[in-house]
Amino acid sequence: MPDTGHVLAAVAVAAAVTWALRALPFTVLGPLRSSALVQYLGRRMPAGVMVILLVYCLRDTRAEVSAVLPTALALTVTVGTHLWRRNALLSVGAGTAVYVTLVSTVFVV
Repeated sequence: MPDTGHVLAAVAVAAAVTWALRALPFTVLGPLRSSALVQYLGRRMPAGVMVILLVYCLRDTRAEVSAVLPTALALTVTVGTHLWRRNALLSVGAGTAVYVTLVSTVFVV
């Protein structure tokens, strides 16, 4: 078993590395907040990320009614809930619940 000094040194090194890795983003992001590029990306990226996630989620959908209909209904619920409440967590949760419910009860393959 390692001696106490070795264990304390290992814990101290791990704590220092963890603290440094958590503090580094804040020190790097300070000067970037006034950057025009970062502000542009901050305005454009949320929509771009949503489009990429949409394509990724729908890429394997089979062209059958039992696959397209629950996906389309869940997508409609997700978009409708988001337009209604403007809450991403609520809209994704509602869409997921609709999809899982439809696939496991109505459109059982």
